Amino acid sequence: MSTTAIPMPTTTALKPPSVLRIFITEIRYEILRSLRTRAYSLAAIGFPVMFYCLFGLLLNRNEIIGSVSVAKYLLGGYAVFGSLGAAIFGIGVGVALDRSAGWLDLKHASPMPPLAYILSKCSMAVVYSFLIVCVLTALGIALGHVHITAIEFARIALIAAIGAIPFSCLGLAMAFTVPPAAAGGIANLVYLPMSFLSGLWVPLQFLPKILQQIAPVLPTYHLAQMMYAALGAPSHGTLTQHLLGLTGFSILMIGITWFAIYHREQNS
Repeated sequence: MSTTAIPMPTTTALKPPSVLRIFITEIRYEILRSLRTRAYSLAAIGFPVMFYCLFGLLLNRNEIIGSVSVAKYLLGGYAVFGSLGAAIFGIGVGVALDRSAGWLDLKHASPMPPLAYILSKCSMAVVYSFLIVCVLTALGIALGHVHITAIEFARIALIAAIGAIPFSCLGLAMAFTVPPAAAGGIANLVYLPMSFLSGLWVPLQFLPKILQQIAPVLPTYHLAQMMYAALGAPSHGTLTQHLLGLTGFSILMIGITWFAIYHREQNS
């Protein structure tokens, strides 16, 4: 009597997810999370829009700075203002709150690459910077009669994306050095004075001389000058100087972040 062997189904080993897919998934969910958090998304986009409508489209719409209208000039300034806010609140405050809730410890214990969490936060800041540029440009064209070419728009969108990098580094340094409960208040103490001292609200030439001397130390100043140059407005310094200033600031903030994380691990 012969027996017939019954073929058993073969099981295929589950392949571990690729590092690239992990990064893409983490970035996608971080952007979706921030968009669904209305308190953050509305504030990040609403603040620069509100200030631009007030100072650029209502109060000074017929004024001229150099060869461009105030509406076009302040478009660059408030794009930087929005990029700073998206990073400093989305990363500085967001990571600080994640740290206090133990979310960072859970991420550290998971097999996910540690850099994926940081990169997702920075990518979120880049996306919001681009969205803010799009909204401000649309308002400037529709309500302020701003004439902007496709090349100028591409330039300021790229500059806003570049600016999200040093601002993200600033947010990380804040997140790991300030108490989580005080992160929101300290973010405002950095966000508002830095914006004002860089000439984002009021053109720098109208500020007192002592404030004009402080401005080149700030990353917002360098990014704003790049914006003004891209829009054909009066600007100071060269592109190389501004890129070096932003790079130096980013390295400084990364060093502060690394020291804070190292000190925290040594004490844990």
